Amino acid sequence: MGSLSGWDGHEFTAAAGTRVHAALIGPADAPAVVCVHGLGCSHRYFRPLAQALRGDARVVALDLPGFGRTRGPADTLDVRGLSRALADWLRATARGGAVLVANSNGCQVAVDLAVHSPQLLGPLVLVGPTIDRRARSAAQQFARLVADQPWERPTLGPVLARDWIACGARRYVQTFAYMLADPIERKLRHVPVPTIVVRGRRDPIVSRTWAQEVALGLPRGRLEEVPGVGHTVNWSAPEHLAGIVRPLLARGGP
Repeated sequence: MGSLSGWDGHEFTAAAGTRVHAALIGPADAPAVVCVHGLGCSHRYFRPLAQALRGDARVVALDLPGFGRTRGPADTLDVRGLSRALADWLRATARGGAVLVANSNGCQVAVDLAVHSPQLLGPLVLVGPTIDRRARSAAQQFARLVADQPWERPTLGPVLARDWIACGARRYVQTFAYMLADPIERKLRHVPVPTIVVRGRRDPIVSRTWAQEVALGLPRGRLEEVPGVGHTVNWSAPEHLAGIVRPLLARGGP
């Protein structure tokens, strides 16, 4: 099953009131990299990054409750609910302190984790952190999403479509509303770990001004930009992103 899916294996862990699915790549005894997906997505769009890191790390891409292969509750979880689910899973799998790589809405979940469970955080990589406080409306975000499409690889579309169908329209829309209402900028000061903010240089969803603001708001943050790509750097430039992540495995910080 792992070879057919592009992953080495899969695991299900009793956590957060459900069975949390995660896909795995890399040696079991290597340093762990935990991937936290964005809105409506799943472990699947981290596969290129996982394959780029497979010789250096044990990459674990989980599906948060309600997404991918993890069954969610009837009521959609807000950002705090998702971050508490992540915390419960990190404890249950003894992966607290692992490098966390989050994309888009996953960055909001990872930063919220710092508010209530900072001891579970390892070095953090925030790829395209949402929501830009200057564009906190559905119309603005939709326009930016459309503008991002020319900068994404065409192969990403079918992956996201499958995941969006799996989570369902109601959960997608409600999660989006929770994202818009979540002021990530007020929480950045709670992040105690070395953090790299990564922005695709062509990303219209996360402006350079916003990415710089996020990096400056973090006690130990810095910004890196990846040329020629848009919002989903983990799919469009996996080797470049892997090069950013590797030093965190060796040194525990940038």
